[in-house]
Amino acid sequence: MSSLSPIRQLLALITQSVETLEKTCVKNGTGVPDLYEPFSPPSEAFRADPVAAEAANIISAAALHMEAILTPPQVSLYRMVGGHFKSTTIRACLESNVTKILREAGPQGLHVEDIASQNGQDPKKLGRFLRYLANHHVYRELQPNVFTNTRISSMLDTLKPSKVILANPERKHDNTMGLAALASHHLDEVFKASAYSWETLADSQTVLSEDPSAAPLGRVMKTTDTLWQFYARPEENFRQRRFGIGMKGVQAMQPADTILTAFDWKSLAPESVVVDVGGGIGSVSLPLAAQFPHLKIVVQDLPSVIEDAKAMWSTEMPDAIKSGQVKLEAHDFFTPQPQANASVFFLKQICHDWSDQYCMEFLKQLRSAATPKTVLFLMESIMPFACHDPSSDSDNGIPGATPKEAPAPLLANYGAVNEMGYNADITMFLLTNSQERTILHIDELLRNTGWKVTVVRRRPEDNTFLQSIEAVPI
Repeated sequence: MSSLSPIRQLLALITQSVETLEKTCVKNGTGVPDLYEPFSPPSEAFRADPVAAEAANIISAAALHMEAILTPPQVSLYRMVGGHFKSTTIRACLESNVTKILREAGPQGLHVEDIASQNGQDPKKLGRFLRYLANHHVYRELQPNVFTNTRISSMLDTLKPSKVILANPERKHDNTMGLAALASHHLDEVFKASAYSWETLADSQTVLSEDPSAAPLGRVMKTTDTLWQFYARPEENFRQRRFGIGMKGVQAMQPADTILTAFDWKSLAPESVVVDVGGGIGSVSLPLAAQFPHLKIVVQDLPSVIEDAKAMWSTEMPDAIKSGQVKLEAHDFFTPQPQANASVFFLKQICHDWSDQYCMEFLKQLRSAATPKTVLFLMESIMPFACHDPSSDSDNGIPGATPKEAPAPLLANYGAVNEMGYNADITMFLLTNSQERTILHIDELLRNTGWKVTVVRRRPEDNTFLQSIEAVPI
């Protein structure tokens, strides 16, 4: 055990990691991003080196840990209690297009009176919101009441001219990379549902329910519809479209080759059948079909989705459909699985949409249709524990199940540095009464449905977002 005080241990980690980061960046010809420069993909190039990415994670985790020690506890507590203040202010700025207006103003910034003259907001209220966010480095106050973007606020930019957006706000997210749409989705349905979390948990009718209609979303929207039924309403067309674009934003945060390297597709024999269960329009299977033409791919989803899939594939890869390499099949995965000769049942972020009760239903359907050699391949966010996971202390655990743990005295999961997965976990509760799961939970769920986890595959630089889980029939 170290004789150094906790803050000295943390300082040592920061110092060592800063040196490592700087040396690695010099070697690779990359640099540490500038907080006051707009975000651009090249600014993240340094993270492509696992050594640099790890150093950055340790620095961030240690700084947050030190802050928790030294900041007055009432201040730290109210940073959590006041989370809705951040959501309130950033939503006002996002929906009134502040980031776009400031981008057009340039690095010299813009007075809040001039921002308000363009977006129609009250400049006094808007100035208060911007100053609150500037305290957290979302926007920057250059001079009294003069603001500009930072690296963080620039993530809200659709990169469209503000006049175009202001003229047609319903279409502001169309043909964008999706990150602003994702944020808008979280600040609307998710934020509103969060206000009714305790009422849902305190209600004897919903506290133990696993039904998707028991999600807090239903309480705030005064409906028993599931999320998908809610989005299907004609009056919710904007929210549905925004959600779809936001999911492209999620995909944009993943490396482009994620699906190609997540499984050993080359090991499958020619004509092997891969079933993309709940695969939507097949956007994930598209690169798979292009890269591995020896595979037969079946994309399954509900009939209306498959109709959209036909339009997409007829444009992107019509020959794959004509040759029979790819089949688009209408199927409800809660009913018996029609593909009885599958080499792989592939489910990407399907289990996290459903509580255990419902996951067990479709996992059992897949088990009934599986051959002895069928592999169940899941891509999900595996939630790390905030403490040391002892299952990694012996050779009897699931290979790859335990992520790399942070050095002491940091939280084993790097704390809030890896918060995205935990955000997704709470989001699933709010919208669908479902969840992300720990590896112990996943293992139990699969065993109860006739499957056994054999291996977890992780990308070196990603511990919480998406992992590959392989299982075989028991």
